[in-house]
Amino acid sequence: MVRPMYRTRSWRSVIRRTPGGRVVIHFEKRKPGPARCARCGRPLGGVPRERPSGLRKLSKTAKRPDRPYGGVLCSTCLAELIFEQIVEGQ
Repeated sequence: MVRPMYRTRSWRSVIRRTPGGRVVIHFEKRKPGPARCARCGRPLGGVPRERPSGLRKLSKTAKRPDRPYGGVLCSTCLAELIFEQIVEGQ
């Protein structure tokens, strides 16, 4: 019987083949949902869907795009924001 803590849907069951040839079930936490734009709510490109332990292993440039508001705004909203700031400055 599986451990009681693994009997919920928060744990994902993954079938693995061991080096000895046995097929076993491993349990791992599910991936979180995608990072979303703070302005329009679309999923952000270039931002990985990882748990905090997985994000810690990535470099800073692998966690988010290297541009202003990278990892916060999508590219479309960023372009609109920059355009609005340019128009207001004139």
